Amino acid sequence: MAQKPAAKGTNLSGAVLPQVLWKKTGGNYLLTNDSGHHAWLEEKNFAAVTAGRLPQTSPLFAELASKGFIRSRLDFNDLAAKWKKQNAYLYYGPGLHILVLTLRCNHKCLYCQSAAAGLGAKNTDMPLATARKSVDFAFNSPNPGITLEFQGGEPLLNWEALKGTVAYARKKAKTSGKELKLALVSNFSLLTAEKAAFLLANEVSICTSLDGPKDLHNRNRLFTGGNSHGETLKWLKYFQKKNAAPPPGCRVFKPSALLTVSKYSLSRHREIIDEYVKAGLEDIFIRPLAPIGYAKSLWGAIGYEAKDFSAFYLKSLDYILKLNRGGVVIREKTAAMMLDKIINFRYPGYLDARCPCGAAIGQLAYNYNGDIYTCDEGRMVGWAGDVLFKLGNVFRDAYKKVMSSGLTRVCAVSSNLEAQPACARCAYKPYCGVCPVYNYATQGSLWGNMPSNDRCGLFKGIFETLFAFLKNPGNTAILKKWVAK
Repeated sequence: MAQKPAAKGTNLSGAVLPQVLWKKTGGNYLLTNDSGHHAWLEEKNFAAVTAGRLPQTSPLFAELASKGFIRSRLDFNDLAAKWKKQNAYLYYGPGLHILVLTLRCNHKCLYCQSAAAGLGAKNTDMPLATARKSVDFAFNSPNPGITLEFQGGEPLLNWEALKGTVAYARKKAKTSGKELKLALVSNFSLLTAEKAAFLLANEVSICTSLDGPKDLHNRNRLFTGGNSHGETLKWLKYFQKKNAAPPPGCRVFKPSALLTVSKYSLSRHREIIDEYVKAGLEDIFIRPLAPIGYAKSLWGAIGYEAKDFSAFYLKSLDYILKLNRGGVVIREKTAAMMLDKIINFRYPGYLDARCPCGAAIGQLAYNYNGDIYTCDEGRMVGWAGDVLFKLGNVFRDAYKKVMSSGLTRVCAVSSNLEAQPACARCAYKPYCGVCPVYNYATQGSLWGNMPSNDRCGLFKGIFETLFAFLKNPGNTAILKKWVAK
């Protein structure tokens, strides 16, 4: 845009924006920059700013200058501090370590991404010796905080290995000086009071899946041994009761649940959210379905397009905010994590949306046989017969070799948004991230093709919803509470 000469005495800025990302939406322009600041401009103000005709005495000029949008008024110390805070993960090694204790499972979920095998499957349980070796490998990470997450299949099917690993990891943490967090992802169907007491006493956080009302949950999460929905609610209530009166000397964490959105969920957002409220849950984590694992073969029946999920997410968040205004305590987890970046300039630990992504440098997945993968999604690609994302094995490969491998490097490079032509110019770049495994599984390339990438469409839909709600002062106070912790 050509810049007109300033009239005498008007004190115009005479300066164009520095490198800035922008998107026109709803007649206005959303501006963002690499430090994570954002601003909304009406069309006439956007034209004035880009042409250098915005008076320096205007409140808008002061706002844009304070956010690093005026080239002649950049506060590099503040902008660099904001960037460092938002990208703190670059200074640490992998903190999340997923141990697949077994491939066996007593559920047959339609969208399973965990390579679940039948209860009678042989040689699919992780021996305790392999689990201990995996823990040793995890503690080689320079990250001061290590999270061990027990997954399956259904990890409770390998209970003795789980118990032994918890005890071993606690001892390892004491000698290493690292902070240790333990987490279990389970369908709860094999829990007993004795097992629950062990998990509580050893401060293992509990996460399960709740896909909505009974008929919907049980349709998605097939359990021939009984009522999956009933078991889920029973144990959620059990842990909530224990959380209210924890055992002496123990920290007890509120149980959490994940929602995986299938095609059957799309018309039932109110019922699903009401089910979470009824269950006493204060968070709902709305996750889109990915065409990986079993879900890929059933995609025609249970899958959907990005626009369908975006519409569901918009309606869901609108309803959740309505409930909040009525005094109901519930927040949406994806929104809370994204808003932590947008509002607080803080990295929320969300490995799926960072640059570079969490593959290898943020997380590692350890298969039942000690094979190491970049992430659990990479392990699923390996289960399908393609071991591209396999980094090594805990018995054969040293930590340094794994972390400096070509695969680790290429995952980091391919998930660097600056190397993605479409992403490098996207207004949502400061808050987003790409997934090389998703790209490879759906488009045959680690880099992928973002304009036709459904995951890109999913994230754009989420960001459009969040920024639209942030523009409304009636929503802003509620959304800020979600990230005030």
